[in-house]
Amino acid sequence: MSDNLILNRLEGVYKRFQEVAVEITKPEIMSDMKRYVKLNKEYKDLEPLIDAYKAYKLVIENLSSSKALLSTETDEEMREMAKQEIDTLIHQSEDLEAEIKILLLPQDPEDAKNAIVEIRGGTGGDEAAIFAGDLYRMYTRFCEIKGWKMAVTSMTEGTQGGYKEIVFEVSGTDVYGVMKYESGVHRVQRVPKTETQGRVHTSAATIAVLPEAEDFEIDLNVSDIRVDTFCSSGPGGQSVNTTYSAIRLTHIPTGLIVTCQDEKSQIKNKEKAMKELRTRLYNIEYQKYLDEISSKRKTMVSSGDRSAKIRTYNYPQGRITDHRINYTMYNLQSFMDGNIQEMIDQLQMAENSEKLKVEGI
Repeated sequence: MSDNLILNRLEGVYKRFQEVAVEITKPEIMSDMKRYVKLNKEYKDLEPLIDAYKAYKLVIENLSSSKALLSTETDEEMREMAKQEIDTLIHQSEDLEAEIKILLLPQDPEDAKNAIVEIRGGTGGDEAAIFAGDLYRMYTRFCEIKGWKMAVTSMTEGTQGGYKEIVFEVSGTDVYGVMKYESGVHRVQRVPKTETQGRVHTSAATIAVLPEAEDFEIDLNVSDIRVDTFCSSGPGGQSVNTTYSAIRLTHIPTGLIVTCQDEKSQIKNKEKAMKELRTRLYNIEYQKYLDEISSKRKTMVSSGDRSAKIRTYNYPQGRITDHRINYTMYNLQSFMDGNIQEMIDQLQMAENSEKLKVEGI
């Protein structure tokens, strides 16, 4: 893409940025919460691109001035300085151009949202539940590194440790845009604690990452929801709370069921359950969007297909392989301690490459 084409495209974006800046200050917009939130998000999303545009424009102007100086200057020392300046500016323009191409890619509007993550032990019985617990610990450490907050909504513990199922919220900056790459089936190859012959077994856990729905995105009719209360339970089904603080919500039109027993307060459990129900209803529509995108980009990294086997954790060899991009790392222990950013970076790069080809940028 030539300099002029990039600048022309960015000037159009800058004009839109200025329009949005004016719009969000109007009283009629501020009184319409849904529209105000949408415009405010658009403004914040455009800021990095506008910053890059201003930097790029300055570099192009300086490059033009340096070339003009070189064409007229006769002093050798000054000419040499101009050449060095031109080389530096060309490198800067190339770096900014690469950055701008990524920023110009259409962004998933959900990326900036918080997420609800669900981990379920799959094939492998007790070992699958233990592995699900290992994955939960891995994400806990990762969220600590990122400075994100986590809150467990519900869990069912395994008989030998770990979790048959655990659901938790993650809140912070651009959580879904990072965590969405974790959706799918994760396989583990190792000798289980329950194995007496020392044989390597393969087990699996399924992870679903859902963008959290905002209150104004889903209108819930109270008459469509059945609310049941029950006592919280722990491993083996024993009661851990003698009050009916746990909540089960059933959305009658869809049959969706959400439970929350993490809090001692019934009110807090209901709030968490309602938030998860909104998210799950929202994701029924969001999945249709993912399916449509996936049909256009058949090799898209974050397709949203939660049944796809995406990654293998091989303990005997100390490696992790992501099958979507055929990328392998040999730092399994560190990875399980939450150092997964390198893998996510590789996945994001692969997806951006696919998008660049599709968009022809």
